[in-house]
Amino acid sequence: MSRATAPGIDAATRVVLSYPADLSEWGRGQVDTPHFRAYLGKTLGAVEEGDVREEFVGVGCCGSTLDVPLRVEEVQGGAGVDLDTEIEYTVREACGVQGGWRVQSADGPTT
Repeated sequence: MSRATAPGIDAATRVVLSYPADLSEWGRGQVDTPHFRAYLGKTLGAVEEGDVREEFVGVGCCGSTLDVPLRVEEVQGGAGVDLDTEIEYTVREACGVQGGWRVQSADGPTT
């Protein structure tokens, strides 16, 4: 059993998470890094379709943070996410999330 699954909760083999269409390329790059995927494998725990979690993905040079709402779209296998769970991303409707240069400069573009 992985560190992320609780006793009695089987690990999911695959979880599909969505992020908003207006997430910048910089933000998309952050959620796709190996260290962020490992973080999710250690922290998501039990999930259900429809769950939404705001996840911190980075800090710009000016100290602005980027939090991304990730929604669970699909869960295959058990309900627990662990380090062996395959994490896949898909895009959903825009929701006004900021990112890109906005994280680093209030005057920068959002996409």
